[in-house]
Order: sequence, then structure tokens, then C-alpha cells
Amino acid sequence: MHFASDNSGPALPQVLAALTKANEGYAMGYGADDEMAQVTAKIREIFEAPEAAVHLVSTGTTANSLALATLCNPWETIFCSHVAHIHEDECNAPEFYTGGAKLTMATAPGVDKMTPDSLHAAIAGEETRGVHGPQRGPVSITQVTERGTVYTLKELTALCDVAKSFDCPVHLDGARFTNAMVALGCTAAEMTWKAGVDAVSFGGTKNGCMGVEAVIFFDPKHAWEFELRRKRGGHLFSKHRYLSAQMLGYLDDNTWVEAATRANANAAHLAGGLRAIEGVTFAHPPQANMLFVNLPRGTHKRLFAAGATYHLWGGDLEGEDDSEMLTARFVCDWSLSKELIDQFLDLAAG
Repeated sequence: MHFASDNSGPALPQVLAALTKANEGYAMGYGADDEMAQVTAKIREIFEAPEAAVHLVSTGTTANSLALATLCNPWETIFCSHVAHIHEDECNAPEFYTGGAKLTMATAPGVDKMTPDSLHAAIAGEETRGVHGPQRGPVSITQVTERGTVYTLKELTALCDVAKSFDCPVHLDGARFTNAMVALGCTAAEMTWKAGVDAVSFGGTKNGCMGVEAVIFFDPKHAWEFELRRKRGGHLFSKHRYLSAQMLGYLDDNTWVEAATRANANAAHLAGGLRAIEGVTFAHPPQANMLFVNLPRGTHKRLFAAGATYHLWGGDLEGEDDSEMLTARFVCDWSLSKELIDQFLDLAAG
């Protein structure tokens, strides 16, 4: 009954098999491996972008930070949501790798999604003090959001249109990219460059890889700068084939889509069972593989005592009032079984 995070789950068998295969013999380093050439071709095919620049790194923070650094000058600001991962969970890495660019919030505190109006107001509010203030930089959109919601294609396009009206590039933080794509029933191209996105952090780790993320620029003019920033930042793997092999095993035979489909289905099954329990409410609408659910403290105590693993989103488990509602975050990965989910639901129901 492990719902702490999808990055806590096991790697996909296809990923492990690809690593074993890539481990045979010798291969050129630093991205010159044969597997990387196949990854680049595969990603270009999936995204319908034959000229796209494709790069691999080992973590999502690296992917986001180096991508944004490539799109952003040190004297600019990056526009994002208050709950964006780059704001809440990356220890100022974007600011560090950009050389000092700041982050400007384009939502009210706690709001998961930017709107065209909120983004327009945030961008318009900058470049008002001449040389004394930050200049307008990229917009970073998190998809799936950090509250488990998903931007529709219409919403994405509207945000990109606002960004383009100010000549701001758009970055998509896609740590759970495939979960969002499956939830929308769209293609990778429709959720990125066809909507107006310039660069995407295409996540693999949360959806069944050991540790690999792709950074994709739809305009290849950014490729060399990213290469230099990756090397200078200490994130160019010498034995790069082990990154490439993971991504190749992940992409082959539609494995990436099937894994996200299973994760989303697990979350839907969990959500359906929780809705049937009297008094349970959702803090945010569950739209992919992450749920924020309000349960009584006594229910949390019972679940934790039975071995369930998940995170409380505020509140003290040790409080005396067992009827007080506390918010839990449940994240489902590809490997969860319906039997374990049902076991958890039986415990939650009491």
C-alpha cells in the first residue's frame, strides 16, 4: 500500500532489460553511443519534430534548471505557478543555473494553475522599472501540476498565446508528462509545440525509469548552448549509454504510454473507492495519477498503523481530535495492484 510517490516504485522490466543489453561490450561515451542516436530518432518521431534537439540528464531538477537556463538570461525572471516544482521543490536550482534569474509567481498563493489573465498580469507587471527591475523571461508550465490537475490543450494554447504576445519562450515541466498526455487523450506534439511550447522536460523517472529525463528543444538553435551548460554544470554522463538505454527501453513498444495508462487507471480506481466512503472529500480534482484527499485523523492513524505509506499535506497526525480532517497526497505508479488498492480502501472505510 505504497502511495508516497511514483518515484518510489520499481523500474519497468523493459528498462532493466535495455540496461542489461546496453551493458555488453564497449560504447562511446558522452552521448556518442548508438542507443542515444536511436533515442533521438524515436523522440523526434513521437513528437513529430524531425529537427528537435534531444538531450538526456539524470534528474528532473537538472532538466528543468538547464532548460530554463538555456532560455533565460540572468537579468530576466521566469513566470510560474506558486506550487510549481521549480518554485517549491528545487532548492533554488533554477536561480543557480540561470546565474541569478528570479521567479515571478503568476498565480495566487496555493493555486495550481495559471490562467491567461493571471499570466498576462504577471508578465505585464515586469519591465516597468527599466534597468532597475527584472526583464521578462520564459514561462514555465507544470503538466501534471503539483496538485494532480491537468491543463487542457485549450488552456495550454491560451497560456502560450499570452507568452508569445510578450515574446516570452515557454517551457513545459513534464515530470509526469505521459500521465497528462494519457489523461487528455492527445499526442505528444499536441501537448507541446503545436500548443506553442518551445522546450519540454520529458520525464521518465516517475513513470518507470531508474533515473533519466529528456530535455527537448523544438528549435535546434538551443542545442549547443544546452550541451555546454550540461557539461559545465557537471551533468554530462561519461557512460552515457546507461541513460540512453533507459530511455530507449522506456520508449520502445509504447511502454511509456502503457505505464502511464496503468498509473492513471490505478489512481482512478483509488479515487472511485474513496468517493464511496462517507465524508471523504477531494482538495483538488484528481485528473491523472495524483490525489489530494481529506480524511479524518483517525482514519490516517488506522492506515499508517496497517503499513500504508503516503504523505500528509499539512496537519499533525498526533493531534487528539480524530475527527479533524487532514489532507493526504496519494500518488499511484504503474506497478500498484488492484488488490493492494482494494486492501487500502477496505482499511480506509473502517
